Amino acid sequence: MKMAAGVASDAAADAAPQTIAAPPAPAASACLALRGVSKGYGSGAQRTTVLRDINLSIAEGEFVAIVGFSGTGKTTLISLIAGLIQADGGEVIVRGKPVTGPGPDRGVVFQNYSLMPWMTVRENVALAVDQVFGHLPKAERAARVEQYVDMVGLTSALHKRPAELSGGMRQRTSVARALAANPDVLLLDEPLSALDALTRAKLQDEIVRIWDREKKTCVLITNDVDEAIFMADRIIPLKPGVDGSGATLGPEFAVDLPRPRDRRAMNHDASFVQLRKQVTQYLIAAGAESAGAQSDKVVPLRAQVPTTSDEHPAAAKSLRKKAPVQPERYVEFSQVSKIYPTRRGPSKVVDGFDLKIRQGEFISIIGHSGCGKSTVLSMMAGLNDISEGVIVLDGSEIDGAGPDRGIVFQAPSLVPWLSALDNVMLGVNQVFPHITPAERREIAEHYLGRVGLGEALHKRASELSNGMKQRVGIARAFALQPKLLLLDEPFGMLDSLTRWDLQEVLMEVWARTKLTAMVVTHDVDEAILLADRVVMMTNGPRAKVGRLLDIDLPRPRTRKALLEHPDYYRLREELLGFLADCDTHSSAAVRDGAAHRAGAPKPFRSVREPR
Repeated sequence: MKMAAGVASDAAADAAPQTIAAPPAPAASACLALRGVSKGYGSGAQRTTVLRDINLSIAEGEFVAIVGFSGTGKTTLISLIAGLIQADGGEVIVRGKPVTGPGPDRGVVFQNYSLMPWMTVRENVALAVDQVFGHLPKAERAARVEQYVDMVGLTSALHKRPAELSGGMRQRTSVARALAANPDVLLLDEPLSALDALTRAKLQDEIVRIWDREKKTCVLITNDVDEAIFMADRIIPLKPGVDGSGATLGPEFAVDLPRPRDRRAMNHDASFVQLRKQVTQYLIAAGAESAGAQSDKVVPLRAQVPTTSDEHPAAAKSLRKKAPVQPERYVEFSQVSKIYPTRRGPSKVVDGFDLKIRQGEFISIIGHSGCGKSTVLSMMAGLNDISEGVIVLDGSEIDGAGPDRGIVFQAPSLVPWLSALDNVMLGVNQVFPHITPAERREIAEHYLGRVGLGEALHKRASELSNGMKQRVGIARAFALQPKLLLLDEPFGMLDSLTRWDLQEVLMEVWARTKLTAMVVTHDVDEAILLADRVVMMTNGPRAKVGRLLDIDLPRPRTRKALLEHPDYYRLREELLGFLADCDTHSSAAVRDGAAHRAGAPKPFRSVREPR
């Protein structure tokens, strides 16, 4: 593994020590080159520099990943290469010619699918083929469309419209359309970030197979370090600018891992472990340098008793105790099932979910999409009826929603015209009606300060970034001082740096309160970082607890310390192995079922096989 020289802060340089410099591709052999490219928006005092002095050379057939975080200018960079916008300074060159506008020599796949909703898969791909190959006979164009639709595995969906497709299938259509135009360069702007982990992994495999077969030059924009390592030949961070100076390219990391790459095998590879550590630590250091020191003041908090507490005078009337509380069985799921009616009859999504949680324990629930993770959490929250079994919290049976359970969803449910403070006060007023308005405000301000929003109390929710909104949601949940904190993929819609930052915030506040907590996630690293135990759910339908994994790692935890702990990759392997086995068993069941319905097995042709 090599790392090329580049401009970096002392902190970032310490995080990612440089070794032998990777030689840049010679300009003469470059398929794509950027020379001194800069771009900004606005004018005068309102002007913002987004990119500054970008120099990059990419060889023919090379796969390069640009990693960075929201607001660093990744999409601006892709748009410049695609010719959708023009640089303020410098030039973009493809095959020796300056880029002056969009063209079929550059295929682009964006995060959003950009498909025509009234057209079928065939018609959406044909848009590109007809534009570039209009001179060919109709039959040849039709054959080309079907070739690339088949390449991404969508032949069976050829006549379906986007509304009838899953998110992964829509993105496959976008990839097929881009490739069907036969571009010299394929530009991928976070194409998989909106997908669940399993679909994302499968599409990563698909794109790499197609790249290997087509020998295209690829530029991938991503904020996922593992995705970059799995797919690319080189990883180049886009380093945030300081004080509005504009983002620049950081040091390059060569990915010297043999292809084809296997996720489980890579987890044991010392080169992968070292590279992952270097890239992650560089990004953490670069992000910290850009963000600067936090100066939020945390308001001191006096002890207050919410109406949901056993210590509150009304507790005897409102909590209806059914059994003495046992700390090791503070939360108990007893053979809990969820059944939904369907046209084909009842469908049991969750079947006999059984779990005991200690008071003060932090539990992660992980599994593939559709396995019922969120269904379990919503039953615990009282937002979804329990079909069979029982859930007990602190000796009381769950029979509906209540403020004794604080909830943080993937999309924060804030009132957009209210301030951050007023959004938190909505909950505080409900569970602390017996204290003064000043004391209630003190609680809200304390927790907003804890999540780093002490200077943004009076900003409306509509004025906040997604990360700030989620901080408000976390502050509101903790401010209720609930018996149980429920988090349903709370960071799933955020970029990596914001996600890492909020994980640290969550752990810091949780460490002070010692609330019992459950988080649903599909992120293996998040599950390990946050939890005392990880609950691994089998695939649905009829999902249940497959395995339990103790996370015996010291607290307080940081991502940096986790990367260096000798047990971290062993724990990671157990989770990855379980998810891979679930996927294998599920895929086999689907194939067997399809073959049974069809009456006979059908041969499978790999996209690697010649036509």
